[in-house]
Amino acid sequence: MTKFGGQPVWLQVPRWPLSAAWGTPMRFVAQISINDQKEEKLAYLFVTAADDDDFDPDVIFPDGGENAVIIQPGGAYDGPAVEQATGPTVCDEEYLVDEDDAADDQDDDRIGRGEPVTLREEPAGGPWRLLLRLATNWTPFRLNLGAAPLLFALIDADGQRGCMLVEDS
Repeated sequence: MTKFGGQPVWLQVPRWPLSAAWGTPMRFVAQISINDQKEEKLAYLFVTAADDDDFDPDVIFPDGGENAVIIQPGGAYDGPAVEQATGPTVCDEEYLVDEDDAADDQDDDRIGRGEPVTLREEPAGGPWRLLLRLATNWTPFRLNLGAAPLLFALIDADGQRGCMLVEDS
């Protein structure tokens, strides 16, 4: 099930990521179903946010320790995490995504497409496939990531590792 907000539905033991700078739980943004022929997989996306009106500037970098993409089952995540099922979220309400609607190119947002992506600067450890492209100023929930941000969540070719970054115009 692909959704934004609410709490994650874990497929394995929960691994709630912690902010590298603050040691506090990150906010849950979304879980995205990964189209894998072998098994059901979910990618869980998290960001550090001090409060609704502020964010840690390092959240925009894939290696800044202030965002996380955790893939289950079998994914690799090296950042600090705790074994807890619930925690802070971008919004209490869940916004479910119809998989057929996610395939449309409306508003240039893309979910779960797995297509190659061109970025201003490619993160290390690629090649990467697009998992999510989201114009965060136009979501139905508050996700302050800059003036005109585009959030990119990426997965590696094996579907085992993920990363996230933000490009702001």
